[in-house]
Amino acid sequence: MPLPGKMSLMTTLATLHVRLFTWRRGEPVGEDRSGNRYFKERRPPPDRRERRWVLYNGEPEATRVPPEWFGWLHHNADAPLPDDSRFHKPWVKEHQPNLSGTTKAYRPPGHTFQGGQRAAATGDYEPWTPS
Repeated sequence: MPLPGKMSLMTTLATLHVRLFTWRRGEPVGEDRSGNRYFKERRPPPDRRERRWVLYNGEPEATRVPPEWFGWLHHNADAPLPDDSRFHKPWVKEHQPNLSGTTKAYRPPGHTFQGGQRAAATGDYEPWTPS
């Protein structure tokens, strides 16, 4: 959980609410490689399906949920995929966080932050300039 000084009051209250809800009504289902913990509702009412949620290990970012747990969270599967599933491929890369808006975001050659100069075009490009 982030330091309280770094969160707004609303974020702190929302985090506290989720933790209390998890403690009172949550049943642990499992944990992924990143340390995210997954829960389901202990006793869901008979007129609706059970609630499922994740407590992130660190910064809450939806892209950190691996595919085997994504399907379970969204009720596409009754259980997460086991580690020995045929759907796990050796060529799948490890998770990389969304870097948009950070200093590590991709900036193509010619971007203002990359010097503002790009390689010359092949001659078939003429930039528009207002008259």
